[in-house]
Amino acid sequence: MIETHDLTKKYGELYAIRSIDLKLEQGDLFGFIGPNGAGKTTTMRIIATLLEPSWGEAYVCGISYQKPKEIRRLVGYMPDFFGVYDDMKVIEYLEFFAAAYRIRGEERRRRCNEMLEVVDLDFKRNAFANTLSRGQTQRLGLARVLLHDPQVLLLDEPLSGLDPRARIEMRNLLRRLGKMGKTIIVSSHILPELADICNKIGIINNGVMEVNASISDVIKQVREQALLNIGVDGDMDPAARLLRESELVDHVEIADGRLAVTLKKQVEDYSELASLLVGKGFRLQHFAEEQVNLEAAFMALTKGSGVKI
Repeated sequence: MIETHDLTKKYGELYAIRSIDLKLEQGDLFGFIGPNGAGKTTTMRIIATLLEPSWGEAYVCGISYQKPKEIRRLVGYMPDFFGVYDDMKVIEYLEFFAAAYRIRGEERRRRCNEMLEVVDLDFKRNAFANTLSRGQTQRLGLARVLLHDPQVLLLDEPLSGLDPRARIEMRNLLRRLGKMGKTIIVSSHILPELADICNKIGIINNGVMEVNASISDVIKQVREQALLNIGVDGDMDPAARLLRESELVDHVEIADGRLAVTLKKQVEDYSELASLLVGKGFRLQHFAEEQVNLEAAFMALTKGSGVKI
């Protein structure tokens, strides 16, 4: 759906972005992380055909950025800051832009009503656009870019400036759009805002992509050995001795009433350990892999790079 090769933008001797390679499939929700001025907006504007690269290639649904009219039918771009018309009601605002997309008649009304429901803003349909809260304004902007049913969404800092409740609502909305099959790039300078909703993450700093991987791949890079937390009824020492004999296990510790079991490197399937314990008469109270703290994982991957997340 989105693909870039050696994408570079240069102003004089200054590189805004340098050699960005990106590949996203349908339904991907890509979190684009980096400090202000890192190159996130520049990359998104090139993909949206609002800016030309110095060199390199960008494609949307197989179409080159050099064919902007074709790409703009497929893309919905929401900048980090945008204005609304003070003298327009919410529904009038959407109908105005639907007309700009050449959506006419009954289809226009249907589409506007549908988008208000998608972004949970139907109750504000007759309110003036300038009376909306920051969160409601962001949702209105998202409804606007969805009017022509784009396959790709480019959302530049949509969570910026929102209160905690509005951020939660926006994240839930992004999840819903991902389930609808939209391919989404959403940028932020705060990792935790996006870590729990994206399946892929990119970290950019000074125009260079420091990290570009799926969430699962990032976790594998950071931790080669899985850690299991196991709880059993009764005396834990016999269970610990049994687990230490397994060829899957590196070492076992008893801590806080649980068995902390570190597996050997590259071990992914550890289901036989549960069968081993049950087969020897132990009753399992708890058996789960300890989850990696994603923020700590990215700190480890970007150590020394100057990236702030």
